[in-house]
Amino acid sequence: MTKTDTEGVKTGTPPTGSAALNPGDEAAPGTMGTGEDVCLDCHGKGRIDGAPCVTCGGSGTVIRAVGGA
Repeated sequence: MTKTDTEGVKTGTPPTGSAALNPGDEAAPGTMGTGEDVCLDCHGKGRIDGAPCVTCGGSGTVIRAVGGA
C-alpha cells in the first residue's frame, strides 16, 4: 500500500509482485545484480521545478545494473 506525503507524492512500497518500474529504472527492485542509484535528472531530490520527477517517479532514486562484464 502506498501513502501520499504532504506534497501529494506517493511514498512507500507497493505490494510484493506488483512493483511498477519508473522510466529511469533498468530492472525491478530486488533484481540480482542491481542497486539503487541517485536519479541524475533531479539529483536525488525527487522533484524538478516543483513537480515530481518523471524519471524516478518522485523517489529521487532509480534501479541500475551493478558491475558488468
